[in-house]
Amino acid sequence: MNLRRTVATGLAVLLSATTLVACSSDSSSSSSGDVTIRIGTTDSTKKAWSAMEDAAKENGINLEITNFSDYSTPNLALSQDQIDVNQFQHLKFLAEYNTGNNDDLTPVGATEIVPLALFWKDHSDLNGIEGKSVAIPNDPSNQGRAINVLVQAGLITLKEEAKGLVTPAPADIDEGASKVSVTPVDAAQTTAAYGEGTPAIINNSFLDRAGIDPNLAVFQDNPDSTEAEPYINVFVTKQDKKDDPNIAKLVELWHTQPVQDAIAEDSKGTSVEVQRTPEELQSILDRLEQQAQ
Repeated sequence: MNLRRTVATGLAVLLSATTLVACSSDSSSSSSGDVTIRIGTTDSTKKAWSAMEDAAKENGINLEITNFSDYSTPNLALSQDQIDVNQFQHLKFLAEYNTGNNDDLTPVGATEIVPLALFWKDHSDLNGIEGKSVAIPNDPSNQGRAINVLVQAGLITLKEEAKGLVTPAPADIDEGASKVSVTPVDAAQTTAAYGEGTPAIINNSFLDRAGIDPNLAVFQDNPDSTEAEPYINVFVTKQDKKDDPNIAKLVELWHTQPVQDAIAEDSKGTSVEVQRTPEELQSILDRLEQQAQ
């Protein structure tokens, strides 16, 4: 592969990187006449990006990929025209960024949802789980999603005023009407809870580190449900580039079979492909931003 990747550890490094600053803010033509698109991500070592490079080159697009070591810098870099597009976040994260920074970055294509799942050692279903306490991640975003997973599983009932919340908290649970309780713990400790026999909702990244087979889940959220919409991962760009046909082509290429095969390998078959129009994605984002304000 001939993929050009740079690693940015912070905005200061990014802004001082003259090779990036010198680039035009628009998708530009290279000396060979092909188009160059600067894209930011946080996982450029995954096989999907190598497959994307191949697919892009076949369509006259050179990808210049910048890998960021944190989740805040890729949106700042995009907003300041250091890159043309990024692909690392779901719609809920984008909504929180836009409202917190008075920005209007725009989703232009869906990629996939990685379901959040419930695991229970030595169990293949939910039989016998009533009365148990479930370990859930304690950070606000994952905690709220984890509670909604338990709602979808029929194990938790929310108080009337909390129904429909994207990020419900433990205080929003109607304990008397629920079949299980929750114990919020650091996300990294959910695998330890699972190992001790406690039912636990575990993020995919921690499953991989702990060597837990994602296919052992006893329940996972439905990627087609309204509750899962905030967690659709997306390509994002600035308003003035949202109609760029070259960026639209990247979205199209992401859904080609070689790239999808690489994604399946990267995620061990857990990622669920999502195809939504930019208009549908923007509608979901608008709803999330209203809730975040």
